[in-house]
Amino acid sequence: MAIERVETGIPGLDKFIEGGFVKGSTNLLAGTTGTAKTIFAVQYLLEGLRKGENAVYVTLEQNADNIVGDMSRFGWEEELKKYINEEKLIFQTLAPTSIKEIADNALFSVKKVGAKRFALDSLSIATMGWKVSSMDIGKVRMELFDFLRLLEKSDVTSLLIAEIPEAEPKALGRLGFEEFIVDSVIVLHYLEYAAGGTSRSLIIRKMRRTNHGTDIYPLEITDKGLVVKKD
Repeated sequence: MAIERVETGIPGLDKFIEGGFVKGSTNLLAGTTGTAKTIFAVQYLLEGLRKGENAVYVTLEQNADNIVGDMSRFGWEEELKKYINEEKLIFQTLAPTSIKEIADNALFSVKKVGAKRFALDSLSIATMGWKVSSMDIGKVRMELFDFLRLLEKSDVTSLLIAEIPEAEPKALGRLGFEEFIVDSVIVLHYLEYAAGGTSRSLIIRKMRRTNHGTDIYPLEITDKGLVVKKD
């Protein structure tokens, strides 16, 4: 039986992941500051909205209106506002104190609009202000695992952003276990050259049920959004 795929909306990426994310999967997008994680997430949701798939974006860090405004550089601002006004897209700012609070709000919004795509920005911010000790890390992991399974049961394909700490470039998140409880991991990198130039790239670290590419793929920010340039 063929595995149903959800196109990412990032030109050049889907051919390296057999056509897109596995439908109903949870996908981690990890990167340090400035690697275009938010742009990736919005572009992913827009791809679905243009296909008639409603969406939910939950931000725990930035103001939702500011994120929408920032997308004007790609010509997306008015389009996003249209979907919001038509109640096809929920763009929500939360300041939660627990995984359960995030889950309750997110699942309510997903059900409200019948969303097929979901983005959370970010898992790292979600836990930074909470007390996570060696004694309760297991509980946090279980609560997060339960939340992701509920998203899957809601028939939504999810993209979860994780901030890689600058001091720990080999990490994929602040908790240390995020990559083990998701179906796929995509890592965005940002290199700065001495002459002032910059270079972004993308690596597919894992993707269950997918024969994915294993190279380092150049990633560019164009006036139409992100593009994976490698042939």
